[in-house]
Amino acid sequence: MNEDIKWMQRALLLAEYGRGSVSPNPMVGCVIVHNDRIIGEGWHRQYGGPHAEVHAVEDVEKRNNGHLFSEATAYVTLEPCSHTGKTPPCADLLVSRNVKKVVICNGDPNPLVSGRGISLLRSAGIEVVCDVLADEGLKLNKRFFTSFIKKRPYIILKWAETADGFLAGKDGEPIQISGEFSGMQVHKWRAEEDAILIGYNTAVNDDPKLNVRQWEGRNPVRIVLDRNLQLPDSLNLFDNVQPTIVVNYNKETEPVTIPERYSENFNISFLKITQGENEIEEILHKLHKRGIQSVLVEGGAKVLSSFLESGLWDEIRRCQSLKTIGSGIKAPLPMGILTGAEKVQDDLWSYYLNS
Repeated sequence: MNEDIKWMQRALLLAEYGRGSVSPNPMVGCVIVHNDRIIGEGWHRQYGGPHAEVHAVEDVEKRNNGHLFSEATAYVTLEPCSHTGKTPPCADLLVSRNVKKVVICNGDPNPLVSGRGISLLRSAGIEVVCDVLADEGLKLNKRFFTSFIKKRPYIILKWAETADGFLAGKDGEPIQISGEFSGMQVHKWRAEEDAILIGYNTAVNDDPKLNVRQWEGRNPVRIVLDRNLQLPDSLNLFDNVQPTIVVNYNKETEPVTIPERYSENFNISFLKITQGENEIEEILHKLHKRGIQSVLVEGGAKVLSSFLESGLWDEIRRCQSLKTIGSGIKAPLPMGILTGAEKVQDDLWSYYLNS
């Protein structure tokens, strides 16, 4: 195996440890290698905290390997930043340690960085190799790249249906469709995304909490479509235990904190949209401006169909159980490219990508 590929695989693995804790920043891992041996490594652990390169450099120095920097190679899953944001520039840090070579998985789409970090390294005499395992890096940070390239959040549509193709009973009566382990998996997914979205009918019929209970992780921002502001205050959505956005036609308020997922004020805010054919597009545009980088859509048939018809979605995660109910609200038909399937107890999960 090519050495660059081997060590970049390690860096990508480290980056995964930041999932659910660093958004809207990307997941980044860094491995520093000397003579085919890791002398330090790290990853971006939490939003607002030190970047992967900082942790890796600190790890090198904690191991008393600082004298090896000048003959070492740094493997980084994303182009080192060249601007001062919440932390100092990582490209400057690598230059200051006189690293011999830097291998990069992906360039940074952020216009504050794009290409500048690479140029800074090269101007300092550091050899730079780009696009090692680039496809794997794009997949890892699909939310981050979608945000910058498409100017909207990454959208995952999730639903569970019976073996005979129903989402719910007659008149939207909620029924338990998926099994226990599928429920755990869904809570894991909630912890990984910035926000979770439902419609008016799901809010009324199911009265969900939309929090993370069966997995360890941060609660997502709750988003509910209540166009005419008719939902009762007694719903679990309005319990003030996590940030909640109400999408409607009448009222707009500014979020207390951007990104809202890290707010210590579990307030309810309002996002105003214009009634019409482009509501989904407007919602996603405004969520993007509020720093929300990914949304798990757990709505009912109407909400799911509106996203499917708009084409503004990226993934489908569809659960089919063995249960049958004979009649009820039909599930939408999945679209896109089937990329895989797996059994979770008696449930069959199928995964699709928008083509």
